[in-house]
Amino acid sequence: MARPKTKELTERELEVMHVFWGGEEQTVADVRDRLATEGRDLAYTTVATLVRILLEKNYLKQTNDERPYRYLPIRSFEEVSGNLLGDLLSRVFGGSREQLLVRLMDQRKLTAKERKLLQDVLKDSNEQKQK
Repeated sequence: MARPKTKELTERELEVMHVFWGGEEQTVADVRDRLATEGRDLAYTTVATLVRILLEKNYLKQTNDERPYRYLPIRSFEEVSGNLLGDLLSRVFGGSREQLLVRLMDQRKLTAKERKLLQDVLKDSNEQKQK
C-alpha cells in the first residue's frame, strides 16, 4: 500500500530543497551532482522523482520548456524553515517556546559565537518592542 501524500517535506525532499536554495536555476542532473559531492549518491531517476514531487507540492517551479528542464524554488528557506519550526513547536512542545529553548540548551553549551548571536537577537527584539 502506497504512503499517503503529504504537503510536508520528507527528509530527502528537504535535502533537494537545500540544493535549490543555493541560488541559481538547476537541472535534475545539477542537483544529483551536487548531492553526490556532499556524499548523497542518489540515482538520477530518484532525484527526478523528488523534483517532480516538489513541483506537485508547489515548492519548485519549472523555468523553461525545453530539455533539460531547469527549476527554481518557489518557497524560500526562511518560509519553509519557519513553518517546520512552528510545526515542531506546536506538535512536540505544545506551543511552548520556553520548553523548546530549555531543550536546546540542554543539548550542549553555546559557543561564544552562538551566545553573541543570541544576545544580538534578544537586543534587537527588545528594541523592536520599545518602538
